[in-house]
Amino acid sequence: MDTPFDLIIVGAGISGIGMAAHMEKLCPGQRYGVIERRAELGGTWDLFRYPGVRSDSDMHTLGFVFEPWRHEKSIADGPAILDYLNRIVDERGIRPKIRFGTRVVSADWDSGGGVWRLELETGGTINRIATRFLYLGSGYYDYDDPHDAGIPGAADFAGRIVHPQFWPADLDYAGKSVVVIGSGATAVTVVPAMAATAAHVTMLQRTPTWMAARPARDGLANFLRRVLPEGWAYRLTRFKNIRLQSFFFHRARADPAKTRAYMTKMTQKELGPHFTERDFTPPYNPWDQRLCLIPDGDLFAAIKAGRASVVTDRIDRIDATGVLLQSGQHLAADVIVTATGLSMTMAGKIAMRLDGVPIDWSQHYYYKACMFSNVPNLAAVFGYLNASWTLRADIVADYICRLINLMAARGATIATPVLPADHGLIEDEAFDLSSGYISRARHLMPRSASDMRWRLNQDYMRDRVWMKRDPVDDGVLRFDRAPAIMQAAE
Repeated sequence: MDTPFDLIIVGAGISGIGMAAHMEKLCPGQRYGVIERRAELGGTWDLFRYPGVRSDSDMHTLGFVFEPWRHEKSIADGPAILDYLNRIVDERGIRPKIRFGTRVVSADWDSGGGVWRLELETGGTINRIATRFLYLGSGYYDYDDPHDAGIPGAADFAGRIVHPQFWPADLDYAGKSVVVIGSGATAVTVVPAMAATAAHVTMLQRTPTWMAARPARDGLANFLRRVLPEGWAYRLTRFKNIRLQSFFFHRARADPAKTRAYMTKMTQKELGPHFTERDFTPPYNPWDQRLCLIPDGDLFAAIKAGRASVVTDRIDRIDATGVLLQSGQHLAADVIVTATGLSMTMAGKIAMRLDGVPIDWSQHYYYKACMFSNVPNLAAVFGYLNASWTLRADIVADYICRLINLMAARGATIATPVLPADHGLIEDEAFDLSSGYISRARHLMPRSASDMRWRLNQDYMRDRVWMKRDPVDDGVLRFDRAPAIMQAAE
């Protein structure tokens, strides 16, 4: 086995690229590598190829703190996001350090050697490497198996059923009737995009989702770029968008009734006579689940033009010609799109072990929103539920770089967040949304406490300040040297 890496990053999506860029800037003397199972970088943005695929957060916050977003559209499509990520990777010399087409099968912490021993699979060949620190930027959902809603009768359908996670390149839906099952971010993206050429698209939902229309272009951002240096314009726009998002989220939580009334009024204004309470007023409060962004009101425009419609009902079964509903209504379809959600997973389905013992994540607490109680030299990114994913990825990457540099300065090779068995922590809800994909996976996820050091907090502005001010050596994190290294030094 070769000399251990100082850091291995799993995943070349937003989280992994962000960490690599931070390593290049803040830890230039450290040897790192990136392992990516796909043939191209981008993660989510390379995987999803469905019509209209785009961000559901503005790119001034989904973009990195260190790299301005230059496109005119703030709500960007998949190809534009991939262009952004590829530019970062090439300008910073990261691409040669990415090992594509390689899957991390297992990772076993070796206490004696003070390293993670990784088993990698590339084209059927197994290789092994070691790394002192492991950084999981592999996201939170299963790339192989999306959520299966178990709709009866699918085998009887004479047309084609597709899931957005595996969109077929040869799917021709022009002039055809389409039923999209679901009402989340993917559904509200797919429906207007398909409606442009399909005969008609019906969005079939069990319950409505709160939707918010906003311009795809940020007028202030585009103006600032014309009159200010690029970096200043980006920082000001980012500051503005973070503040507005935080204000609206906390306002929704503090006064849900008023927020419901406001959002209902805005949707009524967008749809006019096409608005119905049954189809556009959810039974839950705004931000009990993540809001759906409607850039330039494209979904509402498709509904008003008669190219798309919304039906709220429960499915009885799929038959040869479409979807039969419990109300008795039948939706004829040539194509059915099952936008029924994702399946969450932990650690990218890597078999994780501590000295050969499998890790049960549900028995560990988050530490500083990225490490885990009594698990050494490991960090992972789980983005914000109420804001852009990258906001967390940025502050976590900065923290881990400071930790790695402190370890190097002290000659330490192991950093462990130590939590005794009699810790007395008050457990808190880390995932305080009622979304289906979260509810289905709560039993798999690490725990969270009310103590800031032991929680996955959901307040970016507070986290950013706290992560900077709270010392890395906080009395919780224990620093050691691996026994094998100590023996070699004697």
